Amino acid sequence: MYGSILAAKFINTLMHDGKKSVAQNVFYDALEIVRKRVPDKEPIEVFTQALEHVKPSIEVAASAVGGAAYQVPMQVNRTRNSRWQSAGC
Repeated sequence: MYGSILAAKFINTLMHDGKKSVAQNVFYDALEIVRKRVPDKEPIEVFTQALEHVKPSIEVAASAVGGAAYQVPMQVNRTRNSRWQSAGC
């Protein structure tokens, strides 16, 4: 409907038991609700912005120091952070 690869990928992750039409209906109904609540923006823009806000910015990685492994917080690599956008969005 919107021609967005990001939306298509989200619909595929939303799908259960191969029922893609049900997942599409749920997604597009949600975007219609967004259209009514935020009339000055396109719903797909609101969806994209919401995904930007929920991406993690820090992850913990194991670091061995002196034979002991510690969990050290690190910045998320840009390629891992933007895996949704790596699909060409």
